[in-house]
Amino acid sequence: MPHARALIASSHPEPGAAVTVAMTLLAFGVGHRGWSLAGVGAAVAATQLSVGWVNDWLDADRDRATGRADKPIPAGAVSRRTVGIAGLVATLLIPVLGAPFGVAAACTITLVGVFALLYDWPLKATALSVVPYLVAFGSLPAFVVVALPGHPAPPLWLVAAGALLGGGAHFANVLPDLADDAATGIRGLPHRLGAAWSQAAAAGLLLAATFVLVFGPAGPPSWAGLAAAAVAVVVLPLGWYAARHARGRPVAVFRAVMVVALLDVLLLIFTGRVV
Repeated sequence: MPHARALIASSHPEPGAAVTVAMTLLAFGVGHRGWSLAGVGAAVAATQLSVGWVNDWLDADRDRATGRADKPIPAGAVSRRTVGIAGLVATLLIPVLGAPFGVAAACTITLVGVFALLYDWPLKATALSVVPYLVAFGSLPAFVVVALPGHPAPPLWLVAAGALLGGGAHFANVLPDLADDAATGIRGLPHRLGAAWSQAAAAGLLLAATFVLVFGPAGPPSWAGLAAAAVAVVVLPLGWYAARHARGRPVAVFRAVMVVALLDVLLLIFTGRVV
């Protein structure tokens, strides 16, 4: 694996790209254009690169101990030092990229970065592991709205939906690693609840987020919103079923979460009722 490709792989590119694309689409939906749209995408991407690289830097010894040959550092494809430096640079870029949008927006995107890193250490191994996801994902759409000209306040239903999405993503994201984490002493909230309850929590939080997005904005729900809710009701159980019957690492629930998350953001774009 070429060095640059290994470095990208260390950033957890699949979830990072999904979050970045989702927030960039949301930014377009609420009115960002040109440099503003690119700037929002870059700031969100910096938070995702930061948390991904720092996570792999911190977890290098654990990944070696559990034989994670799919991870670039234990596989020898990239050095731990390189990944750590990349994580530091991405972290420092977060407030810099938020600064052109004003103090409130810069503080909001920095808050996202801070809580994302608090998950990496020390909250990942505690019963409070879901808290960084709730705060960071609730703050991401808030940043997108606050970064608009005039800095409007984000609607509470939008922040609540983001937090619910984040909470659901946390439970789903941890599911494939429950056994490896337990072997190295990581006991976050999903580990304490167990696989079955964590799957239920992921599905419940995502469904709640979808219904908040459909029924939270003023006025009657659109047909698109009702259709999105129906799809979520189908996709999440299918992801749960596939994970229950999968061989190897059960990533189906996590992928279902990403599908529903992107569906929810597309719903926001087409309804046009964020601000």
